[in-house]
Amino acid sequence: MDATELSDRLERDRNAWLCTLRRDGSPHVTPVWFVYLEGTFWISSGERNVKVRNLRSDARVSIALEDGDRPAVAEGRARVHTEPLRGDVIAAIAAKYGGWNAGVEVEPFGRRVLIEVPVGRWLLKGAAQ
Repeated sequence: MDATELSDRLERDRNAWLCTLRRDGSPHVTPVWFVYLEGTFWISSGERNVKVRNLRSDARVSIALEDGDRPAVAEGRARVHTEPLRGDVIAAIAAKYGGWNAGVEVEPFGRRVLIEVPVGRWLLKGAAQ
């Protein structure tokens, strides 16, 4: 997969799998909605979600796009942002997901946060191994 195809997928693919680490080191994998802006994945979540709790104790993550025939897998270190939430990120999420307001609290998950994951490195960019 060339850079243009990867860029197109990051713009149009709706779901990715986010892998965080529990305190005991075991993986926690969950599907997430995301936007990719300037080399960084952005994910909206509730502050009480398992993935957010995991990130507060260990920032290491992997993110994989869903298509296993053309895998795209990245690694990075996440940061959890609380208010104020970045308006440009909230707007990009709304544009991608049909107007969904990623800044509004959803019970029982608590106040919204933004997870920022700058890509540290790409493990796979379109070639299954």
